[in-house]
Amino acid sequence: MTTRHHHGHGVLSRFRSVPGVRAASSYRREWLVKDLVAGVVLTTLLVPQGMAYAELAGLPAITGLYTTILCLLGYAAFGPSRILVLGPDSSLGPMIAATVLPLVAADGDPGRAVALASMLAVMVAAIMILSSVAKLGFIADLVSKPTMIGYMNGLALTILIGQLPKLLGFKVDADHLIGQCVGLVRELADGAAVPAAAAVGICGIVLILVLQRFLPKVPAVLVMVVLAIAAATALDLGEHGVGLVGVLPEGFPPFTLPDVRLTDLAPLLGGALGIALVSLADTISNASAFAARTGQEVRGNQEMAGVGAANLAAALFQGFPVSTSGSRTAVAERAGARSQLTGVVGAALIVLMLVLAPGLFRNLPQPALAAVVITASLSLADVPGAVRLWRQRRTEFLLCFAAFAGVALLGVLPGIAIAVALSVLNVFRRAWWPYDTVLGRVRGLEGYHDIRSYPQAELLPGLVIYRFDAPLIFANAKTFRDEIRRMAGAEPRPSWIVVAAEPMTDVDTTASDILQDLDETLNADGVHLVFAELKDPVRRKIERYELTRTIDPAHFFPTVEAAVAAFRRRTGAQWASPTGPGEGPARPGPGSARPGTGDER
Repeated sequence: MTTRHHHGHGVLSRFRSVPGVRAASSYRREWLVKDLVAGVVLTTLLVPQGMAYAELAGLPAITGLYTTILCLLGYAAFGPSRILVLGPDSSLGPMIAATVLPLVAADGDPGRAVALASMLAVMVAAIMILSSVAKLGFIADLVSKPTMIGYMNGLALTILIGQLPKLLGFKVDADHLIGQCVGLVRELADGAAVPAAAAVGICGIVLILVLQRFLPKVPAVLVMVVLAIAAATALDLGEHGVGLVGVLPEGFPPFTLPDVRLTDLAPLLGGALGIALVSLADTISNASAFAARTGQEVRGNQEMAGVGAANLAAALFQGFPVSTSGSRTAVAERAGARSQLTGVVGAALIVLMLVLAPGLFRNLPQPALAAVVITASLSLADVPGAVRLWRQRRTEFLLCFAAFAGVALLGVLPGIAIAVALSVLNVFRRAWWPYDTVLGRVRGLEGYHDIRSYPQAELLPGLVIYRFDAPLIFANAKTFRDEIRRMAGAEPRPSWIVVAAEPMTDVDTTASDILQDLDETLNADGVHLVFAELKDPVRRKIERYELTRTIDPAHFFPTVEAAVAAFRRRTGAQWASPTGPGEGPARPGPGSARPGTGDER
C-alpha cells in the first residue's frame, strides 16, 4: 500500500511539473478576457502567415494551418513561456524547401513533400528534446552575431528574389540566387509578368509597410488580405491570370505518421541540424527579450523541450518544422496576452474556420501571400547592423559578408554551415593569434601599461614585461615561444623576461612541453623566464606537469610589482625614459607584422 501510495504520488508530482499543467493551476480569472481577445487578434495574423510560409517551404498552403494549430497546442502544454508564440517561420521556410524539394525530384508529388517535411519536423523535435535533456542550450552561441547578421541578410535577399516571380504572376525554375536572378530578368524581358498580379502584390507590400509604419496597432496583414480577397472577387482577378489559393481541405488535420524512404533520412538529418540550430538561436533570443519585459526567468533547456514538443505535435498531423516568432509574439503581447491560452484560442479558431468555412480564403490571390512573405523577409534583414560592423570592426564585417555570400551563392543550408564554421574559426583565430604587448611604467598611473597606448612609458634596462592575452594552448604555444625568443635575442639582451600571466587561464600539455624546451634554451643564453600573477589553478597545473624542475620556483611572483622589485634588488636597474634617439633602453615590443596583434578594426 505504501509503495503504491509513493508511486502514485510520484506520477502526480511529475504530471504537475508539466509546464502547461503548472500554468493552468496558477491561471488567474482576470486574464481570461485579455487572452480571448489576444487570441482573436493573433488568429488574423496566424492564418495568412501560416499559408504564406507553407508555400515558401514548397508545401501546400493548408499544411501551414495544420502546423500552426498543432504547434500552438504542443507549446501550450510543454512550453515554459507565458506568451511566446510559435509557428511557421520565414527564416525556416527556405531551409525546409532546400532540404525537401531535391528529394521530391521531378515528379513534384505534394504528398511526398508533406511526408518529408513532417519527418524533418520529427528530427528537429528529437534534436531539440535530446539537447534539452543534455543541457546543450549553449550550442546557440556557436553562431556569432556578425555571422548571424550576414546569414539573415543573405536569407532575406534569397526570400525576396525567390518570391518576386510569384508576386509578378509567373514561375522561375532555379536552385540558387544567381539562377533565380537570371531567370527573373529573362522572364521579365519576355513579358511574362501578369499586370493584375503585379498590381495586387506591389499594392499589398506598400499597404503592409505603410500600416506597420504609421498605424502599428492596425493588423496590417489582415487588412491587406481582406482587401486582396475583395478585389479578387469584385474584379474576377482569377480570369485575368492571377493565381488564387482556392478552397482549403475541410476539417481537422488527420493523424499521420510520416512515410519516407530509408535513403531520405541522411539528407533530412543534415537539414534538421541546420533548422534546429537556427530555431534554437531564435528561441533563446526571443525568450530572453520577452522574459525581460514580463519579469519571467528564461529557462533555456525547458524552452528547447517546449519547441521540440511543438515540432513533434506538428509532425504527426502533416506539419513541418516551426520556431518561435518575435513578430507574432509582439502582436500577442500588444493585444494583452497573459498566458498560452492566447495560442490555444488561436488554434481553436483556425480549426473552426477549417470545419465551418474552408472556402473563406478561396479568392485570396497568390501575389498577396508573396507580399506577406516579402514584408516578413525585410524584417529579417539588418543592413544597419552590417554598416555598424564596417565602421566599428572590419574583421567582423568580413565574417558577416562571408556568411552573406555563403547563403547567396551556395544556398541556405550550406550558408548556415558556413556561418557556424566561420564563427568557430574566428574563435580559433583569436586564440591562435591573441593580442600581446610589452608593458612599461607610466608616470602618474598605477601599475604597468601597454607601450603601444603609452609610447612615453618607462622601461627597465635588462627587463622585459610581456603580456600574452590568451590561455596558453596547443594552437598558440609556438606563437608565444617565437615572441619570447625574438625578445630574448634583441639588443641589448634582456636578462629577465617577466610574463604578466593574469590573462593566461590555462596551460595545456602541448604548451607545457614547449615551455620546458623554451626555458632550457633561454637559460643556456643567460635569460630567465619569469611568471607573475599566474592564477592558482594554472600554477597547480604547471606543478603537475613538473615544469618547476626546469623553471626555477623562485621565478614565480604573485604580482608584476613583486617581480620588478626583485629584479631591481638583484641588478640595481633604474627606470629609463625614451626621451630621444639613442637614449633609454631599446623598446622590445612584440612583432607588429603578426596577424591578430595591434588594434584590430
